[in-house]
Formats: sequence, structure tokens, C-alpha cells
Amino acid sequence: MTMSSTEATNRPHRLAAEPLPSEAAVLGKPNTRADATGDQSPGDEREPGIPHRPQRAICTATVALFLLVGCGPVQDDQPPPPPPTVVVAQPHVKQAVEWDAYTGRLEAIDFVEVRARVSGYLQSAHFVEGQVVEVGDLLFVIDPRPYDAELSAAQAMVRQAQSQLRQTHSQLLEAKAQQLQTDARLQLAKLRVERSRQLLERQATSQEEVDEREAELLQAQADREASEARISSAEAEIVTAESAIELAEARVEAADLNVQYTRIESPVSGRISRQSVTEGNLINGGSATSTLLTTITSVSPIYCTFDANEQDVLKYIRLAQAGGRESSRVAKNPVFLGLIDEQGFPHQGHMDFVDNRFDTDTATMRARCIFRNDDQVLLPGMFARIRIPGSAPRQTVLIPDAALGTDQSSQFVFIVVDDVIERRTVRTGPIVDGLRVIAEGLTGDEWVVIEGLLQSRPGLTVVAKPGEIRVVDDGLPDDYQPVPREDWITPPSGRHAVYQRPGTTPEQPAVLPDLRPAGHEPADDAEHPAAATRLTLPDPAEPSRPIIARPEERS
Repeated sequence: MTMSSTEATNRPHRLAAEPLPSEAAVLGKPNTRADATGDQSPGDEREPGIPHRPQRAICTATVALFLLVGCGPVQDDQPPPPPPTVVVAQPHVKQAVEWDAYTGRLEAIDFVEVRARVSGYLQSAHFVEGQVVEVGDLLFVIDPRPYDAELSAAQAMVRQAQSQLRQTHSQLLEAKAQQLQTDARLQLAKLRVERSRQLLERQATSQEEVDEREAELLQAQADREASEARISSAEAEIVTAESAIELAEARVEAADLNVQYTRIESPVSGRISRQSVTEGNLINGGSATSTLLTTITSVSPIYCTFDANEQDVLKYIRLAQAGGRESSRVAKNPVFLGLIDEQGFPHQGHMDFVDNRFDTDTATMRARCIFRNDDQVLLPGMFARIRIPGSAPRQTVLIPDAALGTDQSSQFVFIVVDDVIERRTVRTGPIVDGLRVIAEGLTGDEWVVIEGLLQSRPGLTVVAKPGEIRVVDDGLPDDYQPVPREDWITPPSGRHAVYQRPGTTPEQPAVLPDLRPAGHEPADDAEHPAAATRLTLPDPAEPSRPIIARPEERS
């Protein structure tokens, strides 16, 4: 017979509460230990209150029996618990690309701080704040009148220098005419000297007359040398006058540039910021501390930069060496981008630049990709999720992240073999289609525990229930090729074009008017660059649109 735990617990208390039976009651003999008055029986030499040894032994045995019965183990007749049930599934195996994940920041290709090149009063602004402007659009106008006056003065200096050149040419012609006269007088003097000497030999003339003729010859020779000196002086003055013309033309060019700089035009296409200076203010220009008027950022296309650590960079180098993936320094590998509120990666671009060294502060290497931004959703300064190919297309084993366990040194999964749990150490890769890539450790034909991971342990017998691994398409392709050259995204090239003056073409540059006298052939333009100076500013949309008008052309 068994007793309940409550009874076993309460039994000692009941035993302690009930009086122990006397030795006489146990042995069936009268109690001779003491009488009613407490006197000791005759012949009993024990101390009062101490029971007899046989009586104590019996009491101890009885108490021990009761304690053994109350504290003995409870017999359990319930059956052992059934083995736990886990959900298992075979990994999803498919050909895929391991797309490495990075967080990048969007950057504008062109960012321009619009500053004035000349100082003056800001006369007017010609744009709407926050709107898109194109290359060559007029933004600001600085009061051009002081610079128009400088241009007029420089042009007057050109005319003065050219007038001086004409005068020196006249002096040269006069010196050459005088030289002809002196040559004639010299020839005549030579003839007279010879004739006088012949007459003197025949004693037909006097020595005095011969001396006079020789003096006339010497005078003619001196006059001829003087005329040659005047010719040389006139030629030197011509060179000086031509230099003065070149200097004056250079001043005209500088003054003309200053007049052009009073019209501040957009150097790039992009979205313009607010107007930092209002009309009527005096602004400084032409220095590093010139007044900032506004800023312009390009919007399409756009860059996205990110940083890769040493481990990833070495992986890409090894892949390129093994022929599994071309280096992004050589090939334009595709890149996919998604914003924080977008599902998947709807924006496609390609790699554009990889830096030449690691940053010593962060131990990362900077890389850059480029995207089309026709809808202008991508804005400079945004963060973005990007994916770049981290492997060649290959057969890939995929399992859900919930099936992975982690300890201090590695990651593992539980698989079921003959209804027994086994632990398998694995090496993981990135996420593909919502599942984790298993780079090493699984072949794809195992039954992996995908639910019930907490109640699983190696060697445990379980009941395996088949489940399903769901694949969520992430929009990334399972194969890729480097972007061909015809699909490369390149920044606009028109911002480096050369603007032309009205009525000119790039092949026919504008030149300053030649005010030299007729008949004078100027030196080659390579020696006198100011004679054929291109005074142009770029506007690829309208090559012949006037950018600057001279004072006489303004109305």
C-alpha cells in the first residue's frame, strides 16, 4: 500500500503528537516502571525518567518504521513523454548570384558654388529658387557700366596705338625717301670726284676743286648713313607700336571678359538653391572670398558611394584572379539600388570608380557607382541600399534565417537523420530571395529543422513533420554580365564646350579688328596671340547666342 505525499509529509507530525505506547503495552506486561505516586519499583536501579533499554530499542524501531514509510520514494506509474515534434524541410537549391549588401550615400556629380568673378552692385536675378536650370541660363546680372567704360577705354587705347603705328609707318616711308635722295647725291658726288681727279691729272682743274668734290662725297655718305639710321629708328618705333597694340588688345580682352563676367550664367545643368544675396547689394568677386550667390547640384545622372572592408576587397581580388568575377576597376559590373521606402531594388546602374588605397582611419576602400535619375527621385545626401555581385552565378543552397543557430564561434543548423537530431556547422553568405545562402556545410539534400529549434539538441529522437521553405523574389537577377559600353552612364559632356561669339563657329573664332595700315602684313598669329583672341563662352544649346554685347550694341 502506498500513501500520498501529503500523508507522508503529515505523518511525522502525527507521530510526534501521539503518545508512544509503554513497554508494558507493547510486551503485554504491567508497567512496573513507576506507580501512580511516581515511586520507583523495588529492585529497579535505573535513573528516574529513563526507560529501560529494550523499551527504548522498540520505540526507536517503531519511529524509524514510520519514518521509512512516510519518506520513501513515490512510485510513478505514468508512461515516458513522447518525442518532440519538429518541422523539417530540404533547402532550396537554385542557380543564383550572391549579391553583397552595402549602404551607400547619394552624391551629385556636379556641385557648383556660384560666385561672382567681378565686384559690383547686384543688379538683377533671373531664376526661380529651387528649380532646374540648364547650362548657359542667365542667373544674375552685376551692374556692367563701370566695366563697359573700361572696355571703351581699352578700345580707345587700341586705336591710339594703331594710330601711332600708322605714324611710325609714315616716318619709315619718309626715311626711305630721304635714303633714296642721299643715294642719288652720293652717286653724283662719286662721279664728280672721279671727274675732278681726271681733270687734275691733265691739269685742267685745280686741287681746290678736287677737294671740294671729295668733301661733297663725304657729306653724301654721311647723309646716307643718317637716312639708314632714321629707317632703323622708324622700324623700331613700328615694333614698339605693334607691342602697344598687343598690350591694348590684351586690355580690351580683359575688359571684355569683365563685361562678360557681369552676366553670371549657369555652368552646369541641375537644381538651383535659394538666392543668397538680393538685388542692390554690393558683392565681392574675383577672389577666394568672393560672395556666394547660390549653389547648383546636378540631378541626372547621380553617384552613390560606399565603403568596402578589407575582407570584401580581398574576396573580390581573389574572384578576379580565379576568373569568377571581373574586377570593377576593369568592367562596369551592374549595381542595384533601393531607397528606404521602396520594395526591392528598382534602380539599376553600374560601377564607376574604385579608389586606389584603403582609408587608414576606417580600414575601408571607397567605391562609387552611377545611376540614371530621369525621374529625379534620387537626391544628393540620401542613404540607399545597394547590391553588387559578390560571386559568379552558381548553384546555391538557401535556408531561412530562423533555421540558423549561433554559438560563440560558429553558426550551425540541426538536421534530422533517421528521426535523430544532428548538428551541422555551416558558413553563411548574403541573403538571396529572402533566404540565407549556405556557402559551406550543406549539400541541399538534408532535412533541416526550420521550426522547433529551441527543443532540439544533438542525439534527441524527434518526430519530423515536413514543412515548406518559402522563396520571396527580391527582384535581383540570378545571372549577370558586365554592362556593355553602349549602355554606360556618363556625365553630360556639354558643360566643357566652348561658347562662341555671335556670327562665329568653333572652326572660325572671333578676332579683334585689325587697325594696322594697309599694306602692312602683321606677324604670324602664333607670335601675336592677341591678334586672334577667342572671346567666347560655352552654350552648346545655342552656339550663336550672344553672351555679351559691346557698349555700342547695347540698347
